[in-house]
Amino acid sequence: MSLELNDVKGIGKKIDVLKEAGIDSVEKLAGSKLEDLTEIKGIGRTTAEKIIDNAKELLKSSKSDSREILKEEKLESVESEDEERKVQEELKKLEEKKGKLQGKKVEKGDFILVKITGKTQRGKVFRVSSEEDAKTAGIYDEQKAKQGFYSPDFIIVSKPGFLNEGLTETIENMNYFEKKSVRIPPTKAFGKRDPKKIERIGIAKFRKLNEGKNPEIGQEYTKQSQGQVQRGTVTNVVQGRVIIDYNHPLAGQPLDYNIEIIDKIEDFNEKIEYFMISKGIPKEDVGNFEVSYDIKNKILEIIIPKMFLFQNLTYFKFGLAMDLQTHMSDEIGDVKFIEIFEKIPTPPTPSESIEQKIEDYNKEKEKENKKESKN
Repeated sequence: MSLELNDVKGIGKKIDVLKEAGIDSVEKLAGSKLEDLTEIKGIGRTTAEKIIDNAKELLKSSKSDSREILKEEKLESVESEDEERKVQEELKKLEEKKGKLQGKKVEKGDFILVKITGKTQRGKVFRVSSEEDAKTAGIYDEQKAKQGFYSPDFIIVSKPGFLNEGLTETIENMNYFEKKSVRIPPTKAFGKRDPKKIERIGIAKFRKLNEGKNPEIGQEYTKQSQGQVQRGTVTNVVQGRVIIDYNHPLAGQPLDYNIEIIDKIEDFNEKIEYFMISKGIPKEDVGNFEVSYDIKNKILEIIIPKMFLFQNLTYFKFGLAMDLQTHMSDEIGDVKFIEIFEKIPTPPTPSESIEQKIEDYNKEKEKENKKESKN
C-alpha cells in the first residue's frame, strides 16, 4: 500500500505548496534536495531538513502492508518450530485472503476491520486505532489501553450505530486495503451545536446536585432527564450561574479522518468474539468464554468464565444478545448465557475435626508399636 504525503510528520499545511511544486509523494519528498525545498515559499531550512528526514524515516520503517507488520510481530514471539509452522500457515491464509480481496469493493453487510485516525481542523487528534498512534498524538491513557480503546474498529458496512454518517458513507465506496483521507461536515459527524442543550443553573443548586462540591470549568456533569442520562461539560461560571453544555464536544466542527480497511471478518466464531470486544470485554479475556452452537436450532450458548461471575454483566449480556440476533439473524436465534457456580467443599465441624485428629494419632501410634515389635 502506498504512503500518503500527509503521513509525514511535521508537514501540516505545507502539503499544498509542496504539491504545487511537484512534490506529491513521500518518495519525491525523501529524494528532494535541501536547496530545492528552501526555495519554496513558507519553508525554511530547519523545516526542510525536518520533513526530508521524516519522509526518509517513514519510507525506511514502512512495510508493504499491515500483514508484513503482523508477520514480524508473530515471528518474533514464536518459541518453537511447531509454533513457527502454525504462524506460517496462518500468515499464508492471510495472504491468500488478501489476494482474493485486494482491489475489491466492500459490500453492504460485510463485517470488516477499519483503522481510523480522527482530528479536528486545528490538528488535535481525538481518535486513533493503535497504542503507538495514541502515544505519538500525546493522548495515550494506560487505562483506556487495557480496555481496548486503541484498536481497529469492528463495523458492518452500511449498518448504522457503528460510525457516524459521514464515515459510514465513505466506507461504502472504498475497496479492501484502500486508504483514504476525508473531511466530514458537522451535519454528518456529531451534528450542529444546539443552543437548547446549554443549561444555566445557580451555584447553590449545582453544589446540591454535585455532592456539595463547587463547579470546575471542564469537569464532566451527568444528570437524569426523562429517564435518560445526559452528559455535559461545565464550560463557564458567570454571575453566580454555572453554564453546562450538553452538546457533544465535537459538535459543530468539520472533522478530518484517515481511514484504512484492513480486514474482512468471515469466520462465525471470530464475528462473535469481535461483538464481545465491542461490548467491553478485553481482547485477551475473550478466549475464556466457552461458545457452543446448535446449528439445527440456531441456539448459541455462552459459558461465562469464573473471573466474570461476580461482575454485573446484565447490560453486556443483553447488548451482546441483541447485536447477535440483529446482525446475524440468519444464523442465530436464541442466545443462552450459562453461569456455573461450583460447589465449595464444606469445612469439617469442630467435633469431626477432633475425631479425625484422634483417629490419625491412633494410626500413627499403631505404626510405631508395630515397628518396635519388629525391632
